[in-house]
Amino acid sequence: MKHYFIGMAAEYSSGEWLRHLFTFGRKKDCDTLTRTLNRRYGGETFLCKNGRSALTLALKAYFEPEDEILVNGFTCYAVYEAVKAAGLKPVFVDIDKKNLNFTSDTIEDAIVSRSKRAKGIIVQNTLGIPVDIKSIEKIAKEHDLFIIEDLAHCAGVKYKDGREAGTVGIATALSFGKDKSIDTVSGGAVIFRQEQKHGIKAPSKAPKPSDYLRAKFYPMFGALCRTLTYVGLGGAMMRLLVAIHFVEKSADNRLDITRRLNKFEAKRALKQINELRRSGESAIRDYCFVRDRQEVLKKLQRKGYYFGGLWYEKPVSPERYYNKVHFPEQDCPNAVYVSEHIINLPLYYTKRDLDPALKIIKPYLEKGEE
Repeated sequence: MKHYFIGMAAEYSSGEWLRHLFTFGRKKDCDTLTRTLNRRYGGETFLCKNGRSALTLALKAYFEPEDEILVNGFTCYAVYEAVKAAGLKPVFVDIDKKNLNFTSDTIEDAIVSRSKRAKGIIVQNTLGIPVDIKSIEKIAKEHDLFIIEDLAHCAGVKYKDGREAGTVGIATALSFGKDKSIDTVSGGAVIFRQEQKHGIKAPSKAPKPSDYLRAKFYPMFGALCRTLTYVGLGGAMMRLLVAIHFVEKSADNRLDITRRLNKFEAKRALKQINELRRSGESAIRDYCFVRDRQEVLKKLQRKGYYFGGLWYEKPVSPERYYNKVHFPEQDCPNAVYVSEHIINLPLYYTKRDLDPALKIIKPYLEKGEE
C-alpha cells in the first residue's frame, strides 16, 4: 500500500473529511471559540482569515513602522510576509541545530551585529519543539523587546518551566491551516494579552465565497486524489485542482486582515482545542538529518512517500518565495545546514505506517543521528 502525504489531505480519514464537509457553523460557534481562547490565553481574541493575518494584526498592534523584529532563521514565508505587511523589518536569527530554534546567544549576536532598532521577537517553537523560554525572556528584558508567540506548530505545548506556549508574550497568534497543530484547512486567531498600543480593529468582512469553498472541499478532494493514485491519476488530479484554484497551496493563502474566520472552521477549531485541553499536550514532529537528501527523497517517492515540500527546502520556505526574502545565509549557517539536510515526518501516521520509509532513510542518517 502506498501512502501519499503532500497536497492530498492525508491527515483526513474518510470519517474526518465527511465530518469536515458536513460541519456547518453559526455565529455562536465563533463566539464560543472566542471565549475559549480568551480564557486559555488570557486576552482579547480576534478570529482571522489565516495565521499570517493574525500575526500581522499582533505586530501592528504594538510596534512602530520600521521597527525590527527578530525572526527564527528557519521559518516559513508566512512569518516574513506578516512582518513586512505590518510595516516592520524582519531580522533573521540563526538557530541551534539540536532544536531548530534560536537561542539567547544567537539573539544577542543578531542584536549586537545586525540590528539597530530591534523591538520584538517572534517565538515559533519550531515543529512543536519549545524554546528555552526563560533565557528568551531574560534577553528580551535586557534589550526592551516584546515577545510575540506564534503557535502554528505548537498549540498545547508546554515550556520547560510548565507554562503553556501562548501565555508568555504580549500577543499570541494561531494558525488553523493545513498540517498545523490545529487544522481546519485555513483560518487563524490573534489574542492580545496586553493593551494594544494602536487600537487595531477586529476583522469584520465575511470570508470570500471562493475561500469558503476551498476550505470546505479540500479534504474531499484530497480523499479523491488519494484514491486515484492507485490508478496513477492522483497527482495529475491534484495539479489540475491547483491550476484551476479549487485547491490552494498553503503558502499561497493570501494575507487579509479585514476578513474573519469561516463559521464552520470556528466549530472545527473549537473541537480540536478542547481535545488539546483534555490531552494536555501537542504532537511534536519527528525529524532527522541525512546525507544526499535528494537521493533519499527520490527513493522515498518510488515507495509512495512524498516527503518533499514538508517545509524545509530553504531556510525560509517554500523555495518559490525564497528570493523575495533576501535571506542572510552568511549570518545563519546553522539554518542553511538544517534546510539542506533535514527530513521531517508527518504527524498523522503511526510508526507502522512509516516503518518502510524509516528503513530507506536509515543508511543516509548523518553521524550521530542513528
